[in-house]
Amino acid sequence: MKPLRLLLVTETYPPEINGVAMTTSRMVRGLRERGHWVGLVRPRQQNDRDIGLEPDTWTVPGLPIPNYPGLHLGLPAWRRLGRLLDEQRPERVHVVTEGPLGWAALRAARARGLPVTSGYHTHFDQYSNHYGLAWLMPWVTGWLDGLHRRCQATLVPTRELADTLAARGIPNVRVVGRGVDTRLFHPGRRDPEFRRRWGLADDALACLYVGRLAPEKNLAVVERAYAAIAARHPRARMIWVGDGPSLPALRATHPDHVFTGPRVGEELAAHYASADLFLFGSLSETWGNVLGEALASGLPVLAYRRAAAEALIRNGENGMTVRPDDAEAFTGAALALAGDAALRQRLGHAAVESMGEHGWDGIVERFATVLRETT
Repeated sequence: MKPLRLLLVTETYPPEINGVAMTTSRMVRGLRERGHWVGLVRPRQQNDRDIGLEPDTWTVPGLPIPNYPGLHLGLPAWRRLGRLLDEQRPERVHVVTEGPLGWAALRAARARGLPVTSGYHTHFDQYSNHYGLAWLMPWVTGWLDGLHRRCQATLVPTRELADTLAARGIPNVRVVGRGVDTRLFHPGRRDPEFRRRWGLADDALACLYVGRLAPEKNLAVVERAYAAIAARHPRARMIWVGDGPSLPALRATHPDHVFTGPRVGEELAAHYASADLFLFGSLSETWGNVLGEALASGLPVLAYRRAAAEALIRNGENGMTVRPDDAEAFTGAALALAGDAALRQRLGHAAVESMGEHGWDGIVERFATVLRETT
């Protein structure tokens, strides 16, 4: 079968740390390993001059995003993208993010009659509520939907999200899914040294959160659940992995908690495997890569029943889920898990087994198939 020739346009990419960047990198790497040509366009990053660019990568100027340090919106480099399309001759364009750069790529591709697909990764419209900008939500939704309606297909991780977008009038929404690197994330990464750094005795409970520390992540429900756990298990410790605008307030409110900052690669994998319970209260995810990583690490997971949790967790079998936005049920389930080591062990073993079928290879193949079918 003829290899794909694809130009992929994104506003975020590693070494930036977020789920969209990680997912995009996995797709690019997986497609290139299979012999497809993938050109990448993204905003310039601070360390580009130090580490250089990947092959077939082009950068454009960008502007910082408020409340997202280190991330940039790509400027609408329409002419630059047009020249690139004419020079490199891709057969299709995939737009990862809906910023000015994504819109410019859409217009440049459509002007040349190229098929365009897009990814829906983030509920940016819902974020408006968390930053006191609820009045912006209809405008942001219109901006997002306007781009996706002009694409031949929009790729999403879950059937739930596909149905939501289809109801908003977005055509040809296709479910691709998300994978997890089970070679990186596994229980064998458990490291007693991490637990010593966290100030934990061998038999004490380490509760973990991994992700952006920001209002849209519903961190208050994790705080309340852990407070209930600590009241019954005084030697427990809460570990926060990540960064974001909520970090200063969390540090000030919880001086006894452990804040590690962002972690990646093997160090992140060791954090998962060295903990005992994963608490994730977000309701704003389109997926939530951290849930798959925690499950693959053998970590008992508690989350609301939506997005990745609904797709990956069988409640009471390989993790625990509760009805979305039921904070009381979330705290109750957290207490049940904290007080039952045998339950945590059983769920952790089942979680590892269940993630064996969720590797990235199948997701990359599905992505390529959807692109081939879109003309």
